[in-house]
Amino acid sequence: MPQAANNRTILIEPDESELLKKSLMYVSKDDAACSLSDITNQIVCGDALETLPKLPAAFADLIIVDPPYNLTKQFDKHRFNKTSTEAYIAYLQSWFPAVVACLKPTGSIYVCSDWQSTAAIQMVMSQYVTILNRITWQRDKGRGAFSNWKNGMEDIWFGVKDPKQYCFNVEAVKIMRMVMAPYKKNGQPKDWIASEEGNFRLTYPSNFWDDITIPYWSMPENTVHPTQKSEKLMAKLILASSNEGDMVFDPFLGSGTTAVVAKKLNRRFCGIEMNEMYACLAQKRLQMADTNNQIQGFTDGMFWERNTLKYQRQKGKSKKRE
Repeated sequence: MPQAANNRTILIEPDESELLKKSLMYVSKDDAACSLSDITNQIVCGDALETLPKLPAAFADLIIVDPPYNLTKQFDKHRFNKTSTEAYIAYLQSWFPAVVACLKPTGSIYVCSDWQSTAAIQMVMSQYVTILNRITWQRDKGRGAFSNWKNGMEDIWFGVKDPKQYCFNVEAVKIMRMVMAPYKKNGQPKDWIASEEGNFRLTYPSNFWDDITIPYWSMPENTVHPTQKSEKLMAKLILASSNEGDMVFDPFLGSGTTAVVAKKLNRRFCGIEMNEMYACLAQKRLQMADTNNQIQGFTDGMFWERNTLKYQRQKGKSKKRE
């Protein structure tokens, strides 16, 4: 059955499936160790617990981890079941040290969590890296709850191996915000820009992000993955904590957002995904990025808050005319 006209969800067509599978890299516990060249710009289809020991030591400049939260969730043919806090901590301990072993001494690592798993993730993470911050981002999706507060946020823990030497490009992740009460000095805008579309200020990023949109059916980055993160979210992490040409690694790649954004931002990438269908979706998105490197909410080299699309489009048109 064909999709509705406005439904832009990326799907794998029957005639694409085999070709996409052939473009994946398959690794199992019985395979030999991989070299850096083997895994550069590759999606590895396999179990992270079996694949991680096969990867080179300290190869990644940046690691982004979006593991299964301690929730019962169906991921295509795989199901993750909610368990006790103690069992979930044991699960994290089963793979987190191997992930950290992939990080360079000067590297950074981000680990995603929700409110139920955040304490366990912080505890395990703090044993292996220095935690520098907790980012909380507004997850504006869902209809609400009748007998509890609606869950409208998630956390991302930010850690480094060496707090004295790591990459953080603050200028790359400033946010263009609308100025509601513009202040002038000597009749001129102070720290803001006046335009026909409105007044804007380039601001420093905080650890609370209220400008993230969860992918949904009318967005060109949307897939069928149940816990897909947005390209804008990953772009902030990648721009802040890596440079062009750096290696970005995601051991729970899902539908490929980390790898796709790394490619769009001129980084190298490697990702592990055990579900073959999701890995194929990631590969298809990487191919789509060859002809379209746009990231929603990131225009003209700047991040924009929500509801400023009109101004972003105007900037894009002006840039094309130049």
